[in-house]
Amino acid sequence: MSSPRFAVAQLDEIPPTPCPCGQARRAFKEPWNTLATVHLTDIHADSRAHYHEKMTEIYIVLEGEGHLEADGEIIPLKPMTAVMIRPGCVHRAVGRLRIINVPMPPFDPADEFEV
Repeated sequence: MSSPRFAVAQLDEIPPTPCPCGQARRAFKEPWNTLATVHLTDIHADSRAHYHEKMTEIYIVLEGEGHLEADGEIIPLKPMTAVMIRPGCVHRAVGRLRIINVPMPPFDPADEFEV
C-alpha cells in the first residue's frame, strides 16, 4: 500500500499523552510518515529539562505566557512566538502555555533524554 498524499488531524480530539512538557496530543504518527508530527501540547507546570539527539522541534505558542530555557538562555514566550530547537539543545518550557510543537523527524520517545 502506498502512503497517502495528504492527511488530516483534529488535534483537540486526539487523546492526550503525558510528556516532559505536560500533555501532548500527537498527530500524524502513522508508520508511513517520516517527515514530521504535529503536537497540541498543554504545559500546566514547569516542564522537565531535556534534549533530543536527532530531532528538531518548532514551538508555536497559541495561548498563555511564560518562557523557554534553551541552553541556559531565557526566551520570553507569548502567543504567536515561534522557536526552533535544534538537536542537542537542552530545553524546558516554564509557565502555563498551549503550544503547537512540530517535531522533525516524527517524535520518537527513544530520542528524549532528561537532564
